[in-house]
Amino acid sequence: AVGAAGAAAAGGVQAASTSAVTIRERIARCYGAAVVPRTRSRGGRTSARISGVIGSRRIITDPPIATLLFADTRVAFLWLPIRLYVGWAWLDAGLHKVQDPAWTQTGEAIKAFWTRAAAVPPPPARPAITYDWYRGFLQTLLDANAHPWFGPLLAYTETAVGILLLVGAFTGIVAAFGAFLNTNFLLAGTVSTNPVLLLLALALVLAWKTAGWLGLDRFLLPAMGTPWHDGRLRVRSDG
Repeated sequence: AVGAAGAAAAGGVQAASTSAVTIRERIARCYGAAVVPRTRSRGGRTSARISGVIGSRRIITDPPIATLLFADTRVAFLWLPIRLYVGWAWLDAGLHKVQDPAWTQTGEAIKAFWTRAAAVPPPPARPAITYDWYRGFLQTLLDANAHPWFGPLLAYTETAVGILLLVGAFTGIVAAFGAFLNTNFLLAGTVSTNPVLLLLALALVLAWKTAGWLGLDRFLLPAMGTPWHDGRLRVRSDG
């Protein structure tokens, strides 16, 4: 009887061990990792697990909704009004600056903007800029008298961003540059429409494959390709 009980206990332990291995195998298959045998050494077991995770190759696919919104040209029409709105906002802001001599000739407009943003009022008032490093950056531009060339650069850059977004050319790159400008305006303490434009620009960056499909990107992207995929022009030049 004692021998039978011992055999039954041993069988139960073996079944539990087999079940644990089966569970580990299922988890490993889900994550694409190899099953690493257990060892008695805690350090060896940890090292083996880390090696299994690092050495494995996993490709995490996007959910269907992300593929539909950001990679399916059938929903390109959803991105058209967003792209046109952001493009027109940049074009309108850029044209106002281009037509103002204080931006394109003397640069006094951008100098006044930097001066107001970098000012530190006496307490309890709070400065417009939260981060000292960004205030120091603007103060460096002021000390270097960079406003005569920075004013026209900003004016024509905003205009170019607006035009390229309106025609749908290099939408992802241009939207990323617009988001960079929005971030700088926010860091300088200017809210206005920048938060909304920043969010919309980031959405256009995510949808770079389809946001300009109803525009020039429909022809530019297949022709020029990407760094990881050759376009028609590069294939012809190599041939």
